[in-house]
Amino acid sequence: MTTPPDITAEVTPPASPPPPPAAAAKPDSRRVCENCGQPLYGEHCYACGQWTKGLVRHFSSILGDFFDTILNIDSRVLRTVWPLFTKPGYLTLEYLAGRRVRYVTPMRLYLFLSIIAFFAMQMSVDIDEDGDSGSGIIKVDDDSGANTIGRATTPAQVRKALADAERELDAARKAAAGTPGVAGIDIARKAVQDSAKEQLDYLAAVEAAKASGKPLPETPSSSDRNFNFPVNGKPWDPKTNPVDFAWIPDAVNASLNRRMAHARDVLKASNSEKPVVDALFRVSPQVLFVLMPLFALMLKLAYLFKRRMYMEHLLVALHSHSFISLALILVMVIVGLQGWLVPTPGFFNGLLGWAMGLTIAWMPLYLLLMQKRVYGQGWLMTLVKYAVLGFSYSVLLGFGLMASLFVGLLTL
Repeated sequence: MTTPPDITAEVTPPASPPPPPAAAAKPDSRRVCENCGQPLYGEHCYACGQWTKGLVRHFSSILGDFFDTILNIDSRVLRTVWPLFTKPGYLTLEYLAGRRVRYVTPMRLYLFLSIIAFFAMQMSVDIDEDGDSGSGIIKVDDDSGANTIGRATTPAQVRKALADAERELDAARKAAAGTPGVAGIDIARKAVQDSAKEQLDYLAAVEAAKASGKPLPETPSSSDRNFNFPVNGKPWDPKTNPVDFAWIPDAVNASLNRRMAHARDVLKASNSEKPVVDALFRVSPQVLFVLMPLFALMLKLAYLFKRRMYMEHLLVALHSHSFISLALILVMVIVGLQGWLVPTPGFFNGLLGWAMGLTIAWMPLYLLLMQKRVYGQGWLMTLVKYAVLGFSYSVLLGFGLMASLFVGLLTL
């Protein structure tokens, strides 16, 4: 027979759940929500969710909130930028370990630094069309390039102008070493060399025409040189011999030829390489943004057996590109200080030169150390994968910059 429970025994009441954190806080008796009238426990109303800060306040406070919301620009910047530049892989490992709130988020960090870097490079690389001093830090006087070559009347003058232009471009290339702006300088160098060859051929044709009594050939222009490519065995012409791809619609082919003709007219009116450099900088940020996920995919394939998620590799790519942008900003600042504070050779000029050289040398070493620390493989495998990844991404970057130049010219 079952014994009935002892109803006289003391029954322990169930433990009540702990109060929510908000209940433990004391409301500010002086402040109530302007929307619902409930007491405030913080900067957001617990009842309706309205934020206490509106637009009717000091503009400096609104500006601070804007930068904090859009770019995370606050005290976290100092805690982020210093380790980003000095501690390879530190930010990535901190993020993977869950310590994220004290640093700027990776995507915002990349966007913020890349915008500043491209703006600094575009301002620093200046191809002067009029032979004046210009406003850029790295100045390439176009008057000593294609224009001077086009005005040469003897082969000796052409060769001298070519040598002067190459020497000036080499100096600009050395100053911009390690930056995407080097691609624009290399393109300008190739254009100057093509101009010299075209002018030498033109002068030879003039001498041959004079000797035979035939009419003199027309003078080639810079736009003719830039767009002198064959289509079906004949020089391209937007009307008589246009580009015609069979795999795209006729309307797209027609639009492509119109844009190419417009780009040729812009280059002819400018008669310099400045539109080429402007076209490169116009689209390069978007191209690099597209290439970054591809670099993360390359890391995924290189470390396939590590069984890491793709987003972890994308995080490495974001921090790598952010560091490169930060290093390029520093290089541009040093170049600007060399030209502004100490334009003449001396101790401080040499000191800044050493600082720039060390910064450029730190870039590949940093990326190697970052790859070693984040993925934790031995030095041999890290060096092999670093070399393969570096070469593959350099090729991909070259094609990307060529594509950005082509798209930039078509959107002039």
